[in-house]
Amino acid sequence: MTTTIVTDSTAYLPEGFAERHGIRVVPLHVAVDGRSKLDGLDFGPAELAEALGGHRRLTTSRPTPGELAEVYRSALDDGAEAVVSVHLSRELSGTWEAARLAAEEVDPDRVRVVDSRATGMGLGFAALAACLADGGGAGAEKAAVAAASRVRMFFCVETLDHLRRGGRIGAAAALVGTALAVKPLLHVDDGRIVPLEKVRTTGRAIGRLVDLAAEAAGPGPVGLAVHHLASPERAAELATRLDERLPGSTGCLISEVGAVIGAHTGPGVLGVVVLPGGVA
Repeated sequence: MTTTIVTDSTAYLPEGFAERHGIRVVPLHVAVDGRSKLDGLDFGPAELAEALGGHRRLTTSRPTPGELAEVYRSALDDGAEAVVSVHLSRELSGTWEAARLAAEEVDPDRVRVVDSRATGMGLGFAALAACLADGGGAGAEKAAVAAASRVRMFFCVETLDHLRRGGRIGAAAALVGTALAVKPLLHVDDGRIVPLEKVRTTGRAIGRLVDLAAEAAGPGPVGLAVHHLASPERAAELATRLDERLPGSTGCLISEVGAVIGAHTGPGVLGVVVLPGGVA
């Protein structure tokens, strides 16, 4: 059975990854001083870093059900017998709900929607697992859910202000990062962004991210990805240290986040995504 996998732009797949695996990516919306843009298409990491540096007003929103329905219909018209649509956590965005509404409109028997309970390559690994699965739509859906359940995500930010202003973290939790020179470490827990601990320097933050990833990975193969915004050198250092520490890695992927995630984390964010067992 031919199954088409759909995801959204917050997967931040490495360049060429979606095309190579036949994954269709639906962009989220970004408004810059009220002007509408599409995440990853006409507004990427470079434009985001410039906008944040210029203190421009940024807001983000989900794709509409109509936009998602158009992608589903196109896939079915192109010969797919099923569509599995895998999206970022419903705790962080309304995208999953828009996808569910679109699936109901198009064909709920052939369009299956999965909440990855993650974002970034936590979402990307789930979409990739669906691509590689056997068993048609049901098999792809099961593989995406299984991969998503194993994903662990850790990241550090320069400040929690962006997350607080965007409503992704509470004001009380944001106090974790108020002390001078503290680098907050966070993780994604059941689809929500939650403070984990704090360290004093960027160097210690990178070391702690490596330790946390190693603890989460366990023995055996592991899928790894590093995300960043405007910090390519630190991202490369982190990826190298992860590959050295975790012999089960088949190569750490690196990709820069775009507007939807970067607007809420700010420049300097570093993240690690760990998939114990790798993508089967």
